[in-house]
Amino acid sequence: MCRILSYSGPETGLGSLVSDPEHSLVVQSYAPREMTSGVVNADGFGFAWYDPARQGGPFVYRSTLPIWNDTNLDMLTGYVRSGSVLAYVRSATPGQGLDIGNTQPFVSGSWSFVHNGFADGFSTPEGRRLWRGLRAGLDDEADALIRGGTDSEYLFAWLMHHLDEAEPAASVGRALALLAEAAPEVKIRMNFVLGDGRRQIAVRHAIGAQAPSLYLLRDHPRFPGGHLIASEPLFEDPAWQALPPETLLSIDDDPSDGHRIHPIAA
Repeated sequence: MCRILSYSGPETGLGSLVSDPEHSLVVQSYAPREMTSGVVNADGFGFAWYDPARQGGPFVYRSTLPIWNDTNLDMLTGYVRSGSVLAYVRSATPGQGLDIGNTQPFVSGSWSFVHNGFADGFSTPEGRRLWRGLRAGLDDEADALIRGGTDSEYLFAWLMHHLDEAEPAASVGRALALLAEAAPEVKIRMNFVLGDGRRQIAVRHAIGAQAPSLYLLRDHPRFPGGHLIASEPLFEDPAWQALPPETLLSIDDDPSDGHRIHPIAA
C-alpha cells in the first residue's frame, strides 16, 4: 500500500519532510517497514503544498516515476517551502493503471487529498457495480472529480460530495458512516489526509478490515509548532504517537486549538 505524509505548522522546506529524514518518504518508497500489502512504492508520487501569499489553492507536482528516479526531486525539495504539505508515494493496486490520472494528490478547489489503502474487489464486476451505484448519488461537481480509475479517486469524490466547509471534520465523519451503510459487504482500508492549507483532517479507518498504520508527531524539536502525520515514523523517536484505529484527527491553524482526536462511529 502507498505511504502518505502531511505537515501543518510553521513554514519548512519540502526536503525536511520528504527526503532528509533517516526514514524519509523517499526511503519508504523502496524500504517500507509497515506495509501490509505490496513490497515497494515505485508507481509514482506526488506533493501538494500551499502558499497563501501566492495562491489560494494548492500547488501540485505529480509523477508516475519512482520518487528516487525523478530528476526534478532535488530541485523541488531544495526550493519549495510551505506551512501545509501533503505527499505520498504510490504502490498501485493490481488492475489500476499506472498513469498521471491515477496519481495523487487529488485536488478540488482549495482541498487536496492523499490516501493509503484500497477497496477489495474494486476492479471486479461486483465492485464496479457497487461503486457505479455510489457514483450515481454524487452531485455533478463531485462526479467531475473522477478522471482516473482508482478507488482512491472515488473515495475523494465521495468525501467532497459530503464535505461541509463550515464543519469539515464532522462532515467527513458523516461521509464515512454513510459509506459504511452503503457498502457494508466491501472491505475498505482508508487512511487519508484531506487539507485546504488552513486545516487538515487525517483519518485512520477501515470497514471490515484492519486499518493501515498512521502516526502523529506534534511540536517536535525538528518541527517546532508543527504537526506531522505519516504512515511510518520518519525517524526514531518515542514522540511519534500511533493513532488508534477508527480515529479522525483534525488540525486547525489556530494555535490555541491545536489538534483534536475524534472516534469514528462504528
